[in-house]
Amino acid sequence: MDLDHLPSDDGDSAAAAASPGRSICHTGCGRPSRVCLCPYLPRSPLPTSTTVVILHHPHTLRRNPLSTLPLLARSLSNLHLLPGRRLVSSSTPLLPPPSPNPVLLLYPSPGAADLATWCRSTPPSARASPTLLLLDGTWRQAKEMHAASLPFLSSLVVIPVALPVDSGVDGDSMFESELVVRKEPHKGCMSTMEAVARSLRLLEPEGKGEEIEEAMLRVLRAMVAFQTEHLQNRTVKPRVKMRKKKELKREEQC
Repeated sequence: MDLDHLPSDDGDSAAAAASPGRSICHTGCGRPSRVCLCPYLPRSPLPTSTTVVILHHPHTLRRNPLSTLPLLARSLSNLHLLPGRRLVSSSTPLLPPPSPNPVLLLYPSPGAADLATWCRSTPPSARASPTLLLLDGTWRQAKEMHAASLPFLSSLVVIPVALPVDSGVDGDSMFESELVVRKEPHKGCMSTMEAVARSLRLLEPEGKGEEIEEAMLRVLRAMVAFQTEHLQNRTVKPRVKMRKKKELKREEQC
């Protein structure tokens, strides 16, 4: 999931909002032309047998310049983005009542099954054309969205699943460090785009999943490379220590 922001400024960040006069790729990725990702995107959105539904916090796109949702939208054809803070029946026609196709909630809850284990133990006929549901926001937002959505989720036959996360170790993705969009709280946490790519590798028919995963990760590697270059060339000004009024008053009295 897309979580805590990396430090960035509005003038030079690879994914920051465009300033007046800056050349923008308006017909493709929407990013500044000098960090355009169009050469790395699939020529056309990739079709999948898995329906990917992402409930994203309303602030995700407006306040997070490193959100991978715009890239996901240009990479997958069977993707649906739902802005909101919780799932409700009126806003989620993509999640119908019990059906033969499984609905998988990719969220690291205590009772979530490892997705790879679930795929191995479930016959292909019982996991055909699944719906993969994700919550996108900061960790705090995702927890709030999950709790707020429980009344609706309890009305569905939802299977909670997760990708490997080691909560005892700080760090980056368990897969490739070059895919880390920002510092994560635990090893195994990842961006929403990487989470979807890793999941589709497991859920799509054999052979196709690997191709889809690699096509998506190619875009993510390019994005991270641009951001890494930006951070390496960035001069960070020291933060001015804020002093409490009590301290200032005490000094005045001395």
